[in-house]
Amino acid sequence: VQLVESGVGSVPAGGSPRLSCAASGRSFSRDAIGWFRQSPGEIRDFVAAINWSAERIYYADSVKGRFTISRDNAENTVYLQKNSLKPEDTAVYYCIAGGITTRQVIAGTANYWGKGIQVTVSS
Repeated sequence: VQLVESGVGSVPAGGSPRLSCAASGRSFSRDAIGWFRQSPGEIRDFVAAINWSAERIYYADSVKGRFTISRDNAENTVYLQKNSLKPEDTAVYYCIAGGITTRQVIAGTANYWGKGIQVTVSS
């Protein structure tokens, strides 16, 4: 099983790039999936989670109203649309998948992690 994040790595403040996470090895169409991020010197923090049907979606307070998580089960892919980026959004962004519930994703205990993608927001 592999999760591969992709997207624009360097953006100006105020930009609106989108990250993608493509899963391979098995279908995640019935799993909760989400995103974490880790800034330099900080712990890895929850960003967003979505259940298999997209009926339950959760965000960290720091990104609520600016980021949107979505998924395409046919493509085995999850997306993170980031709007109004700030320099403090600079971090390595990780995809997480394999949770039966969004609670597992939010807790970071789901089974699979991507290797992460660096996103740098310049002021």
